[in-house]
Amino acid sequence: MQKTLRKYWPIFVLPTMLAFCIGFIFPFILGIYLSFCSFTTVTDGVWVGLSNYTKIFTDATFSHALWFTVLFTVVSVILINVLAFVVALLMTRGIRGTDLFRTVFFMPNLIGGIVLGYIWQMIFNGVLQNYGKTLTYSAEYGFWGLVILMCWQQIGYMMIIYIAGIQSVPRDLYEAAQIDGCGKWKTLWNITLPNVMPSITICMFLTITNGFKLFDQNLALTAGQPANETEMLALNIFNTFYGRTGWEGVGQAKAVVFFIIVVAIALLQLKLTRSREVQQ
Repeated sequence: MQKTLRKYWPIFVLPTMLAFCIGFIFPFILGIYLSFCSFTTVTDGVWVGLSNYTKIFTDATFSHALWFTVLFTVVSVILINVLAFVVALLMTRGIRGTDLFRTVFFMPNLIGGIVLGYIWQMIFNGVLQNYGKTLTYSAEYGFWGLVILMCWQQIGYMMIIYIAGIQSVPRDLYEAAQIDGCGKWKTLWNITLPNVMPSITICMFLTITNGFKLFDQNLALTAGQPANETEMLALNIFNTFYGRTGWEGVGQAKAVVFFIIVVAIALLQLKLTRSREVQQ
């Protein structure tokens, strides 16, 4: 069997590699090329050099969307991971009906972003109308609306990852800590958290990337916000590409910059994770 696999593996790999190249590699390279062009379709690009990139940094909407996205990501990452970890601890205490609770907490993650955005828009506006306001009344309302929506959708998913990490901690360590007289907080800090670091790393990576890539919920929940005050990076790129005539190349250049930012964050997190593993 091993000889057969070594001999014929290109036959099995080729279809997947071909689909990957057609669906990702070629469009990615073409997108980078078009970011240096002025175009209306992918076949009529005219090379303009770095002019698209220079326009990015003179576009106030991009800088606002960038800092709004960074602030949203920081707040959502902290809230989602802290709350998901707390819920995971509760779900591993042997509470009656734990399986049902886990299912209920996880279900919001199965709802699509657009549908979820419109559902929460109706909920928020239904509450705020009692005060004569709507979700688009100010950027602050839109910001916290997005944070609540993101937490509600993502906490259950991260909870599952944390539960897997907590359940993998050897019971002998907890028994030894109990014999040594360690309290709950000391046990949590010195045993649970160090052994759950792989789960924490995964959840941190997912929540950071999800925060930066948020699009559907931003489009559905805060559409119509005055002056696009709650516009995040992905939505800003979309609006630039499809909503501003002659700015297609700039929109593509923004997408390339966006890609570089996400990759840089991922590499930085990977480097920090490896350095922490070396120290341990």
